[in-house]
Amino acid sequence: MCARKLGRVTSHRMAMLKNLVKSLLTYGKIKTTYFKAKELEFFVGKYISLAKRDEVPTLSTKRKMFAFLGEDVTYEVLKNLRAKFANRNGGFTRVIKLGPRRGDAAEMAVVELVI
Repeated sequence: MCARKLGRVTSHRMAMLKNLVKSLLTYGKIKTTYFKAKELEFFVGKYISLAKRDEVPTLSTKRKMFAFLGEDVTYEVLKNLRAKFANRNGGFTRVIKLGPRRGDAAEMAVVELVI
């Protein structure tokens, strides 16, 4: 699943990625480090593709999404984002590099949904 460890243990890394995915799907655009952004792309694509899979979302689909995204974000994806990405087969996110962060020189990026 995760190719990069991002300097964290598994439970912390997954919690961080869940929060990043929830924020991106809620707000449409977030600013984070470049390597977190690249990991984030995989999860966002996975859950948007899951939402698009069937004409009417099945109970299994909803449960998988609830487990990772929570109830409020799942309904947001199923009601609004699903229709916006209906004609798109992939490439749901765009990562734009911003340059180094002041202080620790970490490479920063903006991640946004391509709608």
